[in-house]
Amino acid sequence: MKIDVLLGLQWGDEGKGKIVDVLTPKYDIIARFQGGPNAGHTLEFNNIKHVLHTIPSGIFHEKKINIIGNGVVIDPVILKDEIEKAEKVGADLKTNLLISRKAELIMPTHRLLDKAYEESKKDQKIGSTLKGIGPAYTDKTARIALKTGDIFQNDFIEKYNATKAHHEKIFKGYGFTETNPEYEKEWFAALEYLKAFKFIDSEIFINEALKNDLKTLAEGAQGTMLDIDFGSYPFVTSSNTTTAGVCTGLGVSPHKVGDVYGICKAYCTRVGSGPFPTELFDETGELLRKNGNEYGATTGRPRRCGWLDMVALRYSIMLNGVTKLIITKADVLSGFDTIKVAVGYKINGEIIDYVPYDLNTDIEIIYEELPGWKTDLTNCKKQKNLPAELINYLKYIHIKTGVKVKYVSVGPDRTQTIKLKQ
Repeated sequence: MKIDVLLGLQWGDEGKGKIVDVLTPKYDIIARFQGGPNAGHTLEFNNIKHVLHTIPSGIFHEKKINIIGNGVVIDPVILKDEIEKAEKVGADLKTNLLISRKAELIMPTHRLLDKAYEESKKDQKIGSTLKGIGPAYTDKTARIALKTGDIFQNDFIEKYNATKAHHEKIFKGYGFTETNPEYEKEWFAALEYLKAFKFIDSEIFINEALKNDLKTLAEGAQGTMLDIDFGSYPFVTSSNTTTAGVCTGLGVSPHKVGDVYGICKAYCTRVGSGPFPTELFDETGELLRKNGNEYGATTGRPRRCGWLDMVALRYSIMLNGVTKLIITKADVLSGFDTIKVAVGYKINGEIIDYVPYDLNTDIEIIYEELPGWKTDLTNCKKQKNLPAELINYLKYIHIKTGVKVKYVSVGPDRTQTIKLKQ
């Protein structure tokens, strides 16, 4: 049995949480493989909205195992809050949630470091969520990180104090004096709370599950264009958001990767700083933001909006080996007479159809236009209900990318997802 992968192909916020929730009935195990509480995976069902930051998005399905993998960084306070909210609506996390012993802990001082680093950049800010993600991954590379498995060791406090002392030396260098003793108390209390849950050697567990033919879906966070290696550096996240991250984030070999579901919106959005070639600064951009309710699930910040970028999409598909495409928020494009798609970049008089090293350079976008549709899609239940213009738009994406569109989302609820016939 191979492990399937679901990840974002843009700058995050593609609707991964909802689609994982929709696909979960097909799987036995859902496993997060990277990122941390900077993720905001929104699920909606029974007229209730749920936002998950660390817990895999299959948690609301009975008897489905959800694993927080070793590639994830965990803030105990945020995870505790998530667990309590999920349990209030009936999720059985004591049975269905497993945590890797090798997942890293985000310390209270990581959050402060995040703030210190961001403030030092002044007008060159990355747009960090200030959750401590970057500093936590930095400590992992520096080999001074604390893992969840450490909380059961006798020398945990000694390790904690040593890493905290290292952070305090950095604060002095930045002239940063802010502290958070109350959060530190809350952090240790949350650790005690989490000890009641099941911690596992997730790489052993997952490989045994695959050997025993348990269907497993790896859930990604953020998006390909935010990948630490291949995204719009330095305006990126701190982990590998691509299919390659599954191997290191869950401990599976490349030959065990099966289908790769790539998710993208019918248009593009981005939160925070960094290049965004198709960004719209006019009434159309505002209309996309309004109709799509484009505000960050984690930060609440308004998202930047623009037309679909086929150049970046093909790049993401190449990096990830995408086998199936899922298009979300098609309903947001209802009402436009025409829809634009970026098919090339013009740089210094030369037209290119690939993502250049420097996306910050002056780029003139080459667009193609397609007919829009006026139909309200939110009540569509089957492919035959979809307007011809949308079907043609999906065919156009298939032709341009070489990958077939498997699902299209026409609203936020799990029921507003249509599986397409080939």
